Amino acid sequence: MSGITGRPARVLFAATILTGSFLLFLIQPMVARMALPRLGGAPNVWNSAMLVYQALLLGGYYYAHRLSRWPLRRQAQVHLGLFALAALTLPVSLARLVPAAPGNEVWWVPLLLALSVGPVFFAVSAQAPLMQRWYALHPQAGQPWALYAASNLGSFGGLIAYPLLAEPWLALRQQAWVWSGGYLMLLVLIALCARARWGIASSGIMIPAAEMPPIPRRRVAMWIVLAAVPSGLMLSTTTHLTTDIFAMPLLWVLPLGVYLLSFTFAFADWRGPARIISALAWVGMLSVGGMAMVSYGWMGLVPLVCSVVLLFLVCTALHARLYDLRPEPEQLTTFYLAMSAGGALGGVFTALIAPVAFDWVWEYPLLIFAAALLLPRGALPDWRQVAGVEPQLRRAVLVLLLVTAGALLWQLYQANMYVDSRPYRWPMAAAAALLGLAMVPWRWAAASLLAGIMLAQGGYDTLVDSRAGLRTRSYFGVYTVRTYPKDKLRTMLHGTTLHGEQSTDPIRRRTPLAYYGPGSGAAIVFGNARDLFGPRARVGVLGLGTGTLACFAQGDQRWTIFEIDPAVLRLSTNGTFTYLPLCAPQARVVLGDARLELAKATRGSFDLLAIDAFSSDSVPMHLFTHEAFGVYLDALSPKGVMMVHISNNFIDLEPALSAELKARGLAAALRDDNPQADTDYWATSWVAVSRDPAQIEAIKALDPDAPWRALGPPAPNVWRDDYASFLPYVTWHNFLGMR
Repeated sequence: MSGITGRPARVLFAATILTGSFLLFLIQPMVARMALPRLGGAPNVWNSAMLVYQALLLGGYYYAHRLSRWPLRRQAQVHLGLFALAALTLPVSLARLVPAAPGNEVWWVPLLLALSVGPVFFAVSAQAPLMQRWYALHPQAGQPWALYAASNLGSFGGLIAYPLLAEPWLALRQQAWVWSGGYLMLLVLIALCARARWGIASSGIMIPAAEMPPIPRRRVAMWIVLAAVPSGLMLSTTTHLTTDIFAMPLLWVLPLGVYLLSFTFAFADWRGPARIISALAWVGMLSVGGMAMVSYGWMGLVPLVCSVVLLFLVCTALHARLYDLRPEPEQLTTFYLAMSAGGALGGVFTALIAPVAFDWVWEYPLLIFAAALLLPRGALPDWRQVAGVEPQLRRAVLVLLLVTAGALLWQLYQANMYVDSRPYRWPMAAAAALLGLAMVPWRWAAASLLAGIMLAQGGYDTLVDSRAGLRTRSYFGVYTVRTYPKDKLRTMLHGTTLHGEQSTDPIRRRTPLAYYGPGSGAAIVFGNARDLFGPRARVGVLGLGTGTLACFAQGDQRWTIFEIDPAVLRLSTNGTFTYLPLCAPQARVVLGDARLELAKATRGSFDLLAIDAFSSDSVPMHLFTHEAFGVYLDALSPKGVMMVHISNNFIDLEPALSAELKARGLAAALRDDNPQADTDYWATSWVAVSRDPAQIEAIKALDPDAPWRALGPPAPNVWRDDYASFLPYVTWHNFLGMR
């Protein structure tokens, strides 16, 4: 037992804090991954999960703040008792909750996650500030702030461990049991920490937090703001990555891991790295931040890396300023409580308010601009302080900089407007960023220039699109509809991915375009459905999109279309896209998650079933697992055919599908269609699947000029709801460049 004269037990407390943080951030992607099959695979699931975690973290920090005012022995008894009580909910699993009505996902998802993980997450979230408080009780312990850096290293380790170790090697049930073992180990470590301070508690040596002078409200408000902006920026960066690429733990944890890593630098005793990063934050803000309002055409590996690097620079700079405003150790829990409140506010703004208030991801440029107003100016040398620089000269230089910046921004805007001038936009953007660095001593001037760069680099077009009402935003993404009168064409983008198109020419309004050209597998099978299944074929489609497939409807066929997003359904029924009302007005549209709704269908109720949810770059994994294909096959008639669309920019879905078909002994053929570049048709990959090999042979014989092939080698394992990973099948070379 350690007494007052014993050692502070720094290693024990560091290990306890690190273990708790590791578990806290290991469970976050794990539970979100559990929830995907119930939530339609929406990228916003992660933001909803983060909102719940931040709220629980705020509750845990408040609990630690209040608990720390009691005598240590009573703190230990209450905290250990709470830990033991929460352990009764282990192993972690999803709560049984009635599915959300369409349109209510933004509220239902946080409720599901809170009920599922709330007790254990709340208990673990309190241990970092509470253990630091206990550590500081020892008279020889010194400053506890470095332990917070250790806490964030543990958090970072937990995040990285999930996509790299836990998900590829363990099924979800096994992950839950392993995490439960770690929770019990943490309980033992907390008990050892309490034992290490037992002698101090009995001697009556306590830090009189209640006797400390009150902290000025303005200072507390600054703590909250400096915590809120990085938190919101982290979530908005996550939204961009998972909407335009794919929803998987690796991309969930990347922005959060960078966010946590920033604390390690910002809260370190050695301030040199934090000052250097704070200076670089201004460089990143005025260069990469200037692209924050670009709504299309800014995609690929370079933009992805740049956005993550900018997030790290900004988070480190703002957290370093937060550290510089820290209080005395006696008010440690108040400080962490304010930080947690700021993090929760940033989450509420990004995950709850922004999807309802904005038609685009306006929260991202708004948070970038807010960060510019908060970045520490002292990170860069103030040239105004050079000897001999008089106030009149300073004002004259500022006027010159502003005039030069205005002219440069106009030229930058023109360069982005006209194709012939675009090679000059990058040098002009760099020149504008250099001007901004000279303006940093006048924060308002630097922030104003940043706003001007955003507008010139594509932000003005984004504003025009919003003003024209071209966008629709829902829980499942941002949809942009553009009409090109010259080409007589209307397109729909999901994020930055072109999702479908329709001709506005009255003669061609019924003509299927995009992924459904005459040489595509879909056109061949759907166009010949009468020959394959008879005149009264029962057809099902998972994924509405622009409704293009409906224009293959013939005669007395009975069509059922499943769509999860009410916003997409509105676009296909309000006259924006007219495939559905023109070609299949009798079709039944079922609103809800396609897999869950299809599971309610009568066995063998479809002759032809299209699984058309993989053309967007964000892949709903829950529609591609072994359990999902079991649902599809149950709904398919004995001689029915399932058409699976696997076109994707970033994921090679063929090996996983091949493994699934091999495991079930199904017949299949793949049709790769690569139309000429100057047409309205896109390259596609469609796979025809059936229990009956004769049906596949009949499909091959429909068009001898459209060759079908066997699928490639299968993946080593079949994807399941509790065991699947995109990581081995990412087509990394497609990230290169912009598109």
